[in-house]
Amino acid sequence: MTTPQVPGPDEAGPGAADARRFAPAAARNRDALLACLAGILPQAGLVLEVASGTGEHAVHVAASLPGLIWQPSDPAAEARASIDAWAAGVANIRPALALDASAWPWPITQADALLCVNMIHIAPWAACLGLLRGAGAILPPGAPLVLYGPFIRAGIETAASNLDFDASLRARDPAWGLRALEDVAAAASGFGLEQVIEMPANNLTVVFRRLG
Repeated sequence: MTTPQVPGPDEAGPGAADARRFAPAAARNRDALLACLAGILPQAGLVLEVASGTGEHAVHVAASLPGLIWQPSDPAAEARASIDAWAAGVANIRPALALDASAWPWPITQADALLCVNMIHIAPWAACLGLLRGAGAILPPGAPLVLYGPFIRAGIETAASNLDFDASLRARDPAWGLRALEDVAAAASGFGLEQVIEMPANNLTVVFRRLG
């Protein structure tokens, strides 16, 4: 099965005659995400980004962290074309892989870190489970698995905008919707939950660490 990708509550679709696609939310959150990732990702090594979407995050982060090799991926051919168009001339970004988080095996067998931005709520739960399984298979002990996006947390009030977004996702597809962080953590076999970082626009950066 493929991992569906749709714009978020403030994202747009294709915006240019070339292959590049644009997501306004990416432009708004990329600096905050970069600042966060700079303290989490290793200084060197290969970072696999699952569901890279337009490719804007990949280019921004990879260009700012030249010690890393960035491997973007997406199940959609249009997204991969956008990623590669954005990445033209950025030396430490590899061509985008066709990777469906829920389909095994993955077309990559090793990485030093894994990043997934705004995917698990815009996909069936099987995609989240596949992401966690794949991360467990390719990451060595101590490596980070980083998830970014909106979550629901027990005992913490969910922002009204996130509740509205959740309702809109479930109206599009009952299998979509914001995930409970506790459910994701419970499914992350072989990982420890290291950090939960508050981000702008009611998002979180969630850092899991591969156990030895």
